[in-house]
Amino acid sequence: MTTQTPDVRTQLDQFRTDGGDTLLDLSNQGPVLLVFLRHFGCTFCREAMADLARDRDRLKAAGVLLVLVHMATTAIGAEHLARYQLAGAAHVSDPQQALYKAFGLQRGTLGQLFGWKSFTRGFKAGILDGHLVGGMVGDGFQMPGVFLLRDGRVEAGFVHESAADRPDYCALAGG
Repeated sequence: MTTQTPDVRTQLDQFRTDGGDTLLDLSNQGPVLLVFLRHFGCTFCREAMADLARDRDRLKAAGVLLVLVHMATTAIGAEHLARYQLAGAAHVSDPQQALYKAFGLQRGTLGQLFGWKSFTRGFKAGILDGHLVGGMVGDGFQMPGVFLLRDGRVEAGFVHESAADRPDYCALAGG
């Protein structure tokens, strides 16, 4: 689990989803799985969106609201989410990466982004599974992460050590 910075609660109260709800309000209504994506052209970001589309009904059945954070505009984010069967999923545009920083998500090193693990997993995810590389929108060095929020607090978290890490979203959400 990650250490919650004092800035997290402030950011949760300031950031709003595409539907207008603050992240703090949503977390006060029930558990929120907050998924920080890399840029939409990233093979692993595309794989993550496919995984989340697959797990979406299971998360919903467990009472967990899925919210995605990205660095694109709201409109571009909605387009990319729709391509991966995540149309209508709540999402937050954070081009300045303030929310990423509040959750302690760093910019990746060359090894985290382009190391052997990324190369081998990238071949499988990109070529074999069809999540090819696309155009970069946002900071290509930004690392992703996943956090379970409840009542404005971080209950669990997964911070990627490699861009190629593949979290179990349902297990993290307790569903």
